[in-house]
Amino acid sequence: MATVMWMIGATIAVAALWPLVRTYRRYRGTRVVTCPESGEPAAVEVDARLAAMSQMSTGAPVLRLGTCSRWPARHECGQECLAQIEAAPEGCLARSLLGDWYRGKRCVYCGYPFDEIRWADPKPALRKPDGTTVEWGDIRGEELSRVLASHAPVCWNCNVAETLRAQHPELIVDDPRPPLPRG
Repeated sequence: MATVMWMIGATIAVAALWPLVRTYRRYRGTRVVTCPESGEPAAVEVDARLAAMSQMSTGAPVLRLGTCSRWPARHECGQECLAQIEAAPEGCLARSLLGDWYRGKRCVYCGYPFDEIRWADPKPALRKPDGTTVEWGDIRGEELSRVLASHAPVCWNCNVAETLRAQHPELIVDDPRPPLPRG
């Protein structure tokens, strides 16, 4: 009987907390918006915890910026960019922009086709115009649009190989045979 009561209590707790978790997950992450003041791209993060807690207490999430790439200089702005996030919460999410950009492309080194990016897998990278590679975490959100316009897609395996090649060229021996198809 105690086990049944515990399971009922756990089910009620999960049902009560699910909207909080869903709202938190919806509003977390870096987003790229156009700053209404400057007209330039800005990387922002919504205070996802406030959104989730307000959803639970009032029934509607209260959106407020937690961080912005234009702060601290413009910390007292009116946060009008939140309207862009409210209109398309997933559309301005940096990882959505990256996933959309990779879809249908191929790695510039090995030709590996990019389909859906799985966020639990190792992340692909980008080749800069100078030929070096860069990982996602090294790209500032406000520069994302410019970077995607000038860089090329690189799969994770080739990024590791090219990074090793750049850091330790003395360890690299190129195989003259054509690579085996992946996938």
